[in-house]
Amino acid sequence: MHEYRATTTWRRTSADFTYESYNRAHEVKFGGGEVVAWSSAPEFKGEADRVNPEEAFVASLSTCHMLTFLAVAARKRFVVDLYVDEASGIMEKNDAGKYWVSVVTLRPKLTFSGPRQPSAQEISDLHHSAHENCFIANSVRTQIKVDYQ
Repeated sequence: MHEYRATTTWRRTSADFTYESYNRAHEVKFGGGEVVAWSSAPEFKGEADRVNPEEAFVASLSTCHMLTFLAVAARKRFVVDLYVDEASGIMEKNDAGKYWVSVVTLRPKLTFSGPRQPSAQEISDLHHSAHENCFIANSVRTQIKVDYQ
């Protein structure tokens, strides 16, 4: 078993506390001591220059897939030099009228080097294995699409 921690701290900075007026800015301190500025998404009265939970969710799925992909590729003796993923998530209302991130699309682009270059089928297999073994993907009900070429 592994445990991961984050400490979220919010402090009111507005004169009053109404839905329209309270500040959404807060900080999250992670287990290693890093402090990151967060807010709600701009669509929900947040600050665009801070991380929001929806972006972080998409980033968590993207980075988990990448880290798992790299581990699988290394074990297969492929050399990955570059991995870039322009991931996106769609938030919409479910049947109960509640917002949720229904789909996250990963768009990894990779550069390999060395004498052993993966075939198209091997790249597909690497992504499939990465998806099947990604800890975060295994923890959510969001549909995750991997769009690679």
